Amino acid sequence: MSDKIRWGLIGLGSIARRFGSCFPYAADAEIYAVASRSIENADAFGAEFGATKRYDSYDALVNDPNVDVVYIGTPHNFHKAHTLLSLDAGKPVLCEKPFAVNTKEAQVMINRAREKNLFLMDAFWTRYFPVMVKLRELLAEKVIGDVMLVTADFGFRGPVVPERRHFNPDLAGGALLDIGSYCIQFASMVYGKPPVEIASQCTLGSTGVDELSTLLFKYSDYEMARMTSSIRLTTPHEARVMGTEGYITIPEFWHPSELTVTRPGQTPETHAFPHQGEGFQFEIMEVGDCLRAGKTESAVYPLDETLEIMQTLDRIRADWGLRFPFED
Repeated sequence: MSDKIRWGLIGLGSIARRFGSCFPYAADAEIYAVASRSIENADAFGAEFGATKRYDSYDALVNDPNVDVVYIGTPHNFHKAHTLLSLDAGKPVLCEKPFAVNTKEAQVMINRAREKNLFLMDAFWTRYFPVMVKLRELLAEKVIGDVMLVTADFGFRGPVVPERRHFNPDLAGGALLDIGSYCIQFASMVYGKPPVEIASQCTLGSTGVDELSTLLFKYSDYEMARMTSSIRLTTPHEARVMGTEGYITIPEFWHPSELTVTRPGQTPETHAFPHQGEGFQFEIMEVGDCLRAGKTESAVYPLDETLEIMQTLDRIRADWGLRFPFED
């Protein structure tokens, strides 16, 4: 491994731009190569972010011997194909969320990585923020007692543009996979297991994708989660973890900078973790740490948990009767 881990970025849309903007805050990483469907886009993106190599071919990028790890930032329905392309070229992969469209795809991706003994990680950046590290410490110390309820919401209101990814079933659109998955992975992190029972309601919009949903998960008789996601409704973006001895509130939980512990009879305690940039540097550094240690997956977000979350997403969509046109 070189002094700086050399990243190759596939798919240069808005999420890749946000991801790329955080490299100045990850000291041991650099954007070495970028690839788009057009050389003009690759050149422009590469010039902006200082990439040494710019390609109009994904194959060329994954076969560049100087690329240490590949970031997949293409639309949801291409994640499997581009992850397999990279793994088959011998490259470790960080795949943007949702990791795959369904469990079948996710299992193929995970199996391939394990067969080739290569690193693979689901890019749920939320899990690596210092706030989430602190939350896991507080829960381990049982600062709020035994957790009984998790709540989380993530919603925004945007224009209905059928051809764009949020509303396009051909691009695996809808709120659940794109932003509802943040709520589900948060609950999974807190409880450390998948739900045993799921109840839900959703609104399928004019293009056939889910525009608003509420979920209720039961993990045991005294462990539940309540979640809301929407692409037609702006919500507070807040998560709460409620236990027998108090609760923890996390504003903007999907990219958090603070949390507050509230316990009966005590002054609320706020723990602030200001950071530079948007915060993608924390998952960039996690990947770097794993690669330098020779790991093939992250202990913070292991692949088995990624698979469990995909199975949960499949169960929910099955209840709604929501299948994408390209699914088998």
